[in-house]
Amino acid sequence: MSERINSYRDLKVYKKSFDFQQEIYIITKEFPLEERYSLTDQIRRSSRSIGSNIAEAWQKRLYIAHFISKLTDSDGELAETQHWIDTAYACKYISDEKKSKLFIDSEEIGRMLGGMINKPEKFCKENN
Repeated sequence: MSERINSYRDLKVYKKSFDFQQEIYIITKEFPLEERYSLTDQIRRSSRSIGSNIAEAWQKRLYIAHFISKLTDSDGELAETQHWIDTAYACKYISDEKKSKLFIDSEEIGRMLGGMINKPEKFCKENN
């Protein structure tokens, strides 16, 4: 029997995206000071937007199209975060191991978002 989802906070994808954003926050504390208003802000902003768009999608689930739209926004923010991870790696701010872990985590979030996008009726009120 599956757990009842009463809030976006109950969604596994939201929990994973929140943990992911916190990991990004911790990592970026070690970035050089001159990156504060560029790379650090960009990667923190995009990683935080993943979960915030999932929260918005949950609140808009009355209509499948709105739900999917916000989830695709979340997926777009995930791709942007991956870009910034690549940038941080290219600048030698993160190790191979850290980059690999972040990509494994982000790909899992992406698969979960894709599942929700492909089967929105499992989450939306429109058909309930």
